[in-house]
Amino acid sequence: MKRLTNLLLVIFGALVLSGCATGPKYETVRDSLPPLNADQGRIFFYRLSVFFGDGLQPEIKLNGEVIGTSQPGGFFFVDRAPGDYEVVIATETDKRLSFTLAANQVRYVKQSISMGVIVGRVVPSLVNEGTGMAELPGLSYTGQL
Repeated sequence: MKRLTNLLLVIFGALVLSGCATGPKYETVRDSLPPLNADQGRIFFYRLSVFFGDGLQPEIKLNGEVIGTSQPGGFFFVDRAPGDYEVVIATETDKRLSFTLAANQVRYVKQSISMGVIVGRVVPSLVNEGTGMAELPGLSYTGQL
């Protein structure tokens, strides 16, 4: 019985870890991120890894364009012109976030898991720079440099 329990724990651990993002950590890529052009803004998208919902990895759309996926323990960024933006993350329902991006502004969109009827939901929210910068270290870069 103990052997079966240990085997199940190993399998469960592997499944949990397989849902997490892989790639270089923020501290490793921070200094190699391209500088922000003065006529653009930057939007960081990130998701902390939590026990519940790591298997949910839906696409993230910005103004209708797929720009990445929501990966637990991962982050990426996009640079865009100033303007109004809408983030949509769809699981069993669409979760939306609207905001305005100014030139030379950096925004942080955190994705969190909430309970759904059938599956969990990935909910985007805008967080301030202090929160975003405090939560990025330790996350894996899932974008392209």
